[in-house]
Amino acid sequence: MAIDFLARCDVIEECYEFLLGYAAQGLPSDEGSSAGREVRTRLQLAREALIDLAESCRQAIADHQSNPAPAHNAFCSVLERDASDSLASIDLVLAQPALSSQLIDNLNASSHLRALLTDLFLVGEILRTRERMDALAEGQ
Repeated sequence: MAIDFLARCDVIEECYEFLLGYAAQGLPSDEGSSAGREVRTRLQLAREALIDLAESCRQAIADHQSNPAPAHNAFCSVLERDASDSLASIDLVLAQPALSSQLIDNLNASSHLRALLTDLFLVGEILRTRERMDALAEGQ
């Protein structure tokens, strides 16, 4: 369902935005600050959103198109790889005893996370456009 996929996208994008702010604070650790407490929570929520993300995307596409084009399936495979790589990066960061702003900045700069975000922006826009088109078609 598109709503599930788009909700997952929102969680991941909000986490990334939070991480940008956290990275700019110059904190040596996540200990002793409200942002420090929140950074692990945001990363954990993003981690959960990444699990089965590609399957959620496949379902969202199928909800809008009874016979998805091969390009959709190929893209979902790319998304699956990027989500898996991002999940590994987030798991590595979460395994650290201290989450400094520099560590989070390095995660933000990761090509894995950036590729995932670009994937989400791309397919999210496709799904939102389809939803608008479907709503217009129903209104006619």
